[in-house]
Amino acid sequence: METTKKKLRLVKTNNPSFWTKPLIPVLALVGTFMLTSGLILWAKANPFETYYYFLIAPLGSRVSFLEILVKSTPLMLTGVAVTFAFATGYYNIGAEGQLYAGAIAAAGLGMAMHAVPAILAIPIMIISGFIAGVAWALIPALLKIKLAVDEVVTTLLMNSIMAYIVSALLNGPWRDPNSGWPQSQEISPTAMFFKIVPRSRLNLGFIVALVTVLILWIVMTRTSFGLKMRAVGLGKPAAHFAGINVNKTILIAALISGGIAGIAGVAEVAGIQFHLIGELSPGYGYTGVIIATLGSLNAIGVALASLFFGLLDAGAQTVSRALGVPVYLGEVTQATMLLVTLGMLLLQRYKIRRI
Repeated sequence: METTKKKLRLVKTNNPSFWTKPLIPVLALVGTFMLTSGLILWAKANPFETYYYFLIAPLGSRVSFLEILVKSTPLMLTGVAVTFAFATGYYNIGAEGQLYAGAIAAAGLGMAMHAVPAILAIPIMIISGFIAGVAWALIPALLKIKLAVDEVVTTLLMNSIMAYIVSALLNGPWRDPNSGWPQSQEISPTAMFFKIVPRSRLNLGFIVALVTVLILWIVMTRTSFGLKMRAVGLGKPAAHFAGINVNKTILIAALISGGIAGIAGVAEVAGIQFHLIGELSPGYGYTGVIIATLGSLNAIGVALASLFFGLLDAGAQTVSRALGVPVYLGEVTQATMLLVTLGMLLLQRYKIRRI
C-alpha cells in the first residue's frame, strides 16, 4: 500500500487573513526586542531593565513626555508624506531633501519678515515651505512619468544635491556674519512658531502635524481621489482600464508628498532651531520611510508610529544616562524594527499549507 507524505510549505496567497495586519506591529515589537537583546547583553545591561528605560520611564516625566511630542513632530510629517506617495506605488525616498527645501524657504523668508505680523508671517512660512517641497519633488516626479526613470534613484540623488545646496548657502552668502558659524541668521520673532506649553520646546509645529495627518487621512479614505490613489497603488494597468488617469494621480500624490515634507523643514526652522543649519535633520526623511512602513501606509497608523519613534529617541537618552548603554542603540532599534516589519509584511502574503 502506497503512503503519501505531506510537507509543510509556504504558499503565496492573494487573500491574507484579516487578523494578520493588526498583529504586524505587535510581532515587530517582539521580534525587535529579541534581536536587540543580544546587543544589550553585549553592552553588559539587562534587556528588560533597558527597555523599561526605553519605553516606560520617559512617560513618567513631564519634560521627557513633552520631548517625545517634540521629536515626533518632524517624523509625523515625513512619515505621512512618504505614506501619501507610497499609496500610489510612487516610492518617494526624497523626503529628506524636500524637508531641507522647505527649511531653506522658511529661513530665507523668516529673515526678511521683521515688519510682518505673526498672524501673516506664520501662514506665509508654512505655505512657502509647502511650495518649496513641491518644487523639489517635481523633477523626479516628471522623470518618472515622462521617461519612466526609477523614482527611488532620482529622489535619493536629489537628497545629495540638496545637501550640497545647503552647504553652499551656509558656507557662502548665508553664513552668520556675527558668529562666523556655518548657519543662517536668526529668523524674525514674528515668524517663530509659538509655544504650546510654557517652558518647553513643544510648539505650533505639533498641531500642524496633527492637522496634516487628519486631512490626509480624510483624503485617502473618504474622497474619490483617495480611491484613485489606492487603485493605482494596487495595480496601474487595472486602474488605467477603469478609466483613472494614472500619471496625473501619481504626479499629484508625489507633489503633495514633497510639500508635506517641506512643511517638516518649516517646523524645524520656525519651531526649534530658528535658523538654518546643516544638521537640521538627523535623517527625518529616511526615518519617515520606516514610520510609513510600520504604520501600514495609514495616516493614523503613521501618527502612532511617529509617537513611538519619538519615545525611542527620548528613551535612548534616558537609558544612556541610567545604564551607560550607548545612545546609538536607539538608531539600531529603529533600523531593526524596519527590517522586522518588512519581513512581517512579506510573510503576510504567504500561508503555511500541507502539500
